[in-house]
Amino acid sequence: MGSGDSKWIVLKFGGTSVASAENWKNIARVVEQRKSEGFSVCLVHSALSGISDCLEEIIAHAPKNNTGDLVQRVKERHLELGEALDVPTEELLADDFSELEHIVKGMELIGEASYRVQARLLAMGELMATKLGAAYLNRELGGAEWIDARSCIKTIAPKDANERSLILSAISNTDFDEPLEQKLHKAGDLVVTQGFIGSDAEDKTVVLGRGGSDVSAAYFAAKIGAERLEIWTDVPGLFSANPQNVPSARLLNHLSYEEAQEIATNGAEVLHPRSIMPARKHKIPIHVRCTQRPELSGTVISEEGADDEALVKTIAVRNNVILISMDSLGMWQQVGFLAEAFEVFRQYGLSIDLVSTSESNVTVSLDPGLNTHFHDIRSSFVEDLGAYCRVKVIESVSAVSLLGRRIRTILHQLGGAFEVFEEHKVYLVSQAANDLNFTFVVESEQADRLVRQLHDHVITQSGNQASFGLTWPELMEDKKKEGRDVSLWWREKQQQLIDIVEESGPCYVYDTDTLRTYGNLVKGIEPVDRSLYAIKANANPDVLKTFRELGFGFECVSIGEVNHVIELFPDIDRKDILFTPNFAPRTEYAEALELDVNLTLDNIYPLQQWPELFKGQELFLRIDPGHGHGHHKHVKTGGKHSKFGIPRFEIKEVAELVDELDLSIKGLHAHIGSGIKDPFSWKRTAVILHEVAKELGGVEILDLGGGFGIRENETQAHLDIQEVSNSLQKFKEAHPEYELWVEPGRFLVAVAGVLLASVTQLKGKGKVKYVGVDTGMNSFIRPALYGARHTIVNLTRLNEPNSQSVNIVGPICESGDKLGIDRLFPHSEEGDVVLVANTGAYGQVMSSNYNLRAPAKDIVI
Repeated sequence: MGSGDSKWIVLKFGGTSVASAENWKNIARVVEQRKSEGFSVCLVHSALSGISDCLEEIIAHAPKNNTGDLVQRVKERHLELGEALDVPTEELLADDFSELEHIVKGMELIGEASYRVQARLLAMGELMATKLGAAYLNRELGGAEWIDARSCIKTIAPKDANERSLILSAISNTDFDEPLEQKLHKAGDLVVTQGFIGSDAEDKTVVLGRGGSDVSAAYFAAKIGAERLEIWTDVPGLFSANPQNVPSARLLNHLSYEEAQEIATNGAEVLHPRSIMPARKHKIPIHVRCTQRPELSGTVISEEGADDEALVKTIAVRNNVILISMDSLGMWQQVGFLAEAFEVFRQYGLSIDLVSTSESNVTVSLDPGLNTHFHDIRSSFVEDLGAYCRVKVIESVSAVSLLGRRIRTILHQLGGAFEVFEEHKVYLVSQAANDLNFTFVVESEQADRLVRQLHDHVITQSGNQASFGLTWPELMEDKKKEGRDVSLWWREKQQQLIDIVEESGPCYVYDTDTLRTYGNLVKGIEPVDRSLYAIKANANPDVLKTFRELGFGFECVSIGEVNHVIELFPDIDRKDILFTPNFAPRTEYAEALELDVNLTLDNIYPLQQWPELFKGQELFLRIDPGHGHGHHKHVKTGGKHSKFGIPRFEIKEVAELVDELDLSIKGLHAHIGSGIKDPFSWKRTAVILHEVAKELGGVEILDLGGGFGIRENETQAHLDIQEVSNSLQKFKEAHPEYELWVEPGRFLVAVAGVLLASVTQLKGKGKVKYVGVDTGMNSFIRPALYGARHTIVNLTRLNEPNSQSVNIVGPICESGDKLGIDRLFPHSEEGDVVLVANTGAYGQVMSSNYNLRAPAKDIVI
């Protein structure tokens, strides 16, 4: 297929990619590299970013004769880029600028723009941009030939297509076109052409709809028999979620055509859904790459990605979905009801996406991208459909989809993830017939938060990590500016740690430099007035002394912890201690009042039953905000299934007791869970506490709790502390009357601690291999208790390649005594030192002498 020995590659560059001289340098390098690999290059590119939007604004403003500034803006953008590229822009684009002005004047004269005129105007963006690109590449590489895509992409007229779609959302066939391939071959080994545009049977300009440059590139690839299609954009591939919303989203290394189609259709904006089918038909691999970072491998879409493994690969969102609810008690006795109802949808040209049925209701969704005219015909459509049923239109909803393979077979594994829906109203649930998609329609304002929660449950904690690459921050950060990764401090101190184990046996080791680093991160959250360290995470005296030096107060959950702090720091201001007991005996409250520390009540019971103890006292109240969050159900500390906090419905009764007992409610406290990566969580908590404070009056302090998530293991991203600070700053600006407190524990100490143990024995059971070490769940119970996944390495062989998958287990007589399952590990031997990372929190403090085995000791370096 094709002419001579040439093999074609199609490179598509999006609007952002072609909008700067710096990016064009990368484009030139990519083209040069592909040519050196023996490819002839067909480069398809979009209009400059923002230009298509500007041209659409011109169409909207033309009837008002006020388009002059917009036309000038279009010209200036191209002149600026041309100057940066050092190409003769005015000479190259003189005819195009005249054509642009001519079209706009005609629109203003008539007072409207026909579909034909709109297509001619919208095509100008691609025509002008590609002339600049071709001139630049011709100067840099030589032999670049500009070709008008309208002479290459001929569109077809499907049956029943309306005039608008034929001109503004046109389609082409995807058959191999030998004359076109020969035409491009004669033009040379570097052809520059346009995305988005084509021509119809009358040779008149048509466009392929927004996102059409991807589609154009796929058409070209199919028609000229390309060996590969590369989509170059401003992101390094497709991800397990939108990385702007979910920082821990991970690159999808490889997808099948089916999976990519489903992901693109359900909201991923990186790739247009219509671009996949032409490539699939001709088995052309698609590579999604990043123009700014051409060294990254990106996502590959091909037949090879079609494995049979059951796995959720991504969570996608489509916003602005519209639901049509059709309700009728007698609908199922009406033969042909659905046929009659759906005929109304057909008559109005509405495309139905999701369908949910019951005995008396059918609810369907409309994808706004395919039903842009709905609001124009809404009234008459509802009236006509109302002849068959009661109609309700539901807006401001979003479709959240779990996408992957064989999802039906792993629904039982997703049970824990579905707990997040306890806090969300679900309008519709749909399981796709192709078993690639499980979709929930929820309120739009809840969609982003729901995606972050689902991602934590379904992707981050997935046992299979081979399908996923690095996170967005890991891929896109400038490695030269990255500096030292503090979470890997133990790499720098490898030999020191090995020596400690040889002398002391199994032990926890805490690094004070890392404690200070994380302490300063929290102290750097500018809107926060006071930071407390939650000592239940790690009560080691040297750890507490480090945080005291940094100016932290202390949050305690038992009178024993309170006394521990006072013994260590006898001169401490007692108001630097916050005591927050839960279901503690009366004696602990009495002792706390006598010690004059800040005391929190998280239950109305003490006020009701021991009123004389609290009369006239100054107190904090712990409020249940009504929901919990965290990496495991056992660490969620809010919501009706959590024992913590005063529920909102009791606030009126609390207010009456406050007056009756002459109490001063100094502060309100809330803590919804641990391991939270959503940077806006603490602002939402602040808003809830503010609402309660208004009911009670006199509140000065809002304690937002802790729960700051860490990068638990190599598969996760860090919490964006700066985003936490930014969101709280907005709250502080709106409510300067409050002091804001936080009380992190695990965030401050987890990364600073590692658990060290020595290999005792090795075992193989068929394909399952075990590495035994000399301590286990007696020292570190989180993997058994929470299913926590910690990075585990063979510290002795840190630089040796991983050669096997093993289970790392301890010596405790329990089947749950597993520190790590299915871990890639080097060849190991008895006596090697194994390191479990991020164990500075809830490690030694939760250890036991189970089996009468002494737990690992504490060592601070």
